[in-house]
Amino acid sequence: SQSLSPAGCSRPRKMAPVKVFGPGKSRNVARVLMCLVEVGVEYEVVDMDLKALEHKSPEHLARNPFGQTPAFQDGNLILFESRAISRYVLRKYKTNEVDLLREGNLKEAALVDVWTEVDAHAYNPAISPVVYECLINPLVLGIPTNQKVVDESIEKLKKVLEVYEAHLSKHKYLAGDFISFADINHFPHTCSFMATPHAVLFDSYPNVKAWWERLMAARPSIKKLSASLAPPKACFVGDIWHSGITPLICMVLSCWYR
Repeated sequence: SQSLSPAGCSRPRKMAPVKVFGPGKSRNVARVLMCLVEVGVEYEVVDMDLKALEHKSPEHLARNPFGQTPAFQDGNLILFESRAISRYVLRKYKTNEVDLLREGNLKEAALVDVWTEVDAHAYNPAISPVVYECLINPLVLGIPTNQKVVDESIEKLKKVLEVYEAHLSKHKYLAGDFISFADINHFPHTCSFMATPHAVLFDSYPNVKAWWERLMAARPSIKKLSASLAPPKACFVGDIWHSGITPLICMVLSCWYR
């Protein structure tokens, strides 16, 4: 198999592939796969049927005692938690071209950590309920949207985006003028949000919107996952055909409810 360099050039990385256990279209699995693609490491996705509770099997509980996905294997090393796995990948397989953690510079590394934590504890908790209520509940689970939850979450998200807008008025990317793990970490949730009726919210934050558009255009991992994991033309979620949603959003959407 091949991976893409940040400049978009294919380059083989010959080594025994690492294994990622979980649905190949899950948002948390996608986070790990993005990092593997960024550093050009071959990988094998060991798909799991969550509806059949394969993630609760004794075999998988030996990999992740909490019975969640993803889990990760590199030789004899077993890891779980997608952000921890991603950091391991970026540390072990760092190249001169790809240094998304910036650990050679204490200040830059600290800023990457700060905005990675912001994503986990401020951004995701605000944006995830909107995706769940607008897409997953009505389209996948057949549950009516709870508009109260949506409205409350949008208000929380606005406050978070105000902080991002001010910060990104001074910096091209979250940790500085360089792309880092902090930026690409936002991809799975934001991509799904862009399929909701509230995607226009980003228009009110031009610096945030410009940052997102730069990120979508620049990263080989996004292009790679879009081509290899998403349905090629149309997306079926339950019995509903979403011809207006991009394949990559469908990829994230279809397994959001894991």
